[in-house]
Amino acid sequence: MSDRGDLLDRLRLIRTPGIGPIAYRQMLLRFGNAEAALAAIPDLARRGGGRTPTICSKDSAKREIDSAEKAGARYLVLGQGLYPRALAELENAPPLLTAKGDFALLDRPIVAIVGARNASAAACRFARGLAHDLGQEGISIVSGLARGIDSAAHDGSLESGTIAVIAGGIDIAYPPENEARQQDIAARGLLIAEMPPGTEPRARHFPYRNRIIAGMAAGTVVVEAAPQSGSLITARLAAEAGREVMAVPGSPLDPRAQGCNQLIRDGATLIQTAADVIEAISNLNGKVASPARRYDPQASQPLADAEPDIRVRVEELLGPSPVPVDEIVRLSGAEPGAVQLVLLELDLAGRLDRHAGGRVSLQTA
Repeated sequence: MSDRGDLLDRLRLIRTPGIGPIAYRQMLLRFGNAEAALAAIPDLARRGGGRTPTICSKDSAKREIDSAEKAGARYLVLGQGLYPRALAELENAPPLLTAKGDFALLDRPIVAIVGARNASAAACRFARGLAHDLGQEGISIVSGLARGIDSAAHDGSLESGTIAVIAGGIDIAYPPENEARQQDIAARGLLIAEMPPGTEPRARHFPYRNRIIAGMAAGTVVVEAAPQSGSLITARLAAEAGREVMAVPGSPLDPRAQGCNQLIRDGATLIQTAADVIEAISNLNGKVASPARRYDPQASQPLADAEPDIRVRVEELLGPSPVPVDEIVRLSGAEPGAVQLVLLELDLAGRLDRHAGGRVSLQTA
């Protein structure tokens, strides 16, 4: 399944409007491969009561693959080969990633270190030292290549193994002052992107990047973070994924420490040394936890056919307020696979919104 033709079909599928990571995974479950899923889109959208989305063309997908290869990157495919094992466990894991560098870093335990862009000198020094010490223990460090704490974490772990997840395309340096650092990581560490090559990062891309950072790691360490910051979003995503959340305490007088102190108050593990991190992510045998199972598209239950009355019932249960999919299944009395199929049809028809925590809502006219 790893041939260029299959990659082309998978790329066309995920680049088609209305198909996000969840719909992509469900379509592969139902139709077996991306080629068959592409052929089914018009009928699914029609049954969902909307227009057929404009399917990504072969030429567009070929141009993207050529751009990735020109940048020296390769694609990591969900469920195949080198795709990060822990990330594959997320329901909304990216179906495709572009990456360049040392792929062996993905086989080691991974810890995320994130924090404020306008971090204090003391916090940057701590993050750099923590990343270095964890690297000496055989742990790969992942962060988001932002200013401040992210950059310090990458610098501290560049020699031992650092992974940078960026919000734009694999060939776009951001922020501009980190261009040399990004090139170093691509040459000596590992650089990962979800967005197509040539994509300039936008504000909406950063939460997507954050879920990858949190999903790849056994645990996330937050070093300085103001309330409502992106670092706290990463911590929340890590907690939702069942990963360890850790925070470095700071002065109550420094607004940049308020987020970390709040995390600790809410139950995050207090971190002062690399030994604290290793203890937090280790199992009872003292070995660092590293998820062993890989996403298997055959292991999940395929979508069942939905009778017309089930479609009507599911639409009646949906509204503008997000509700958990499990609640829709329970109230409808239908098989989970049938409900998921109706939701997929509505999604492809452009009538469904998907929200965090497995919730959905019906778009209003």
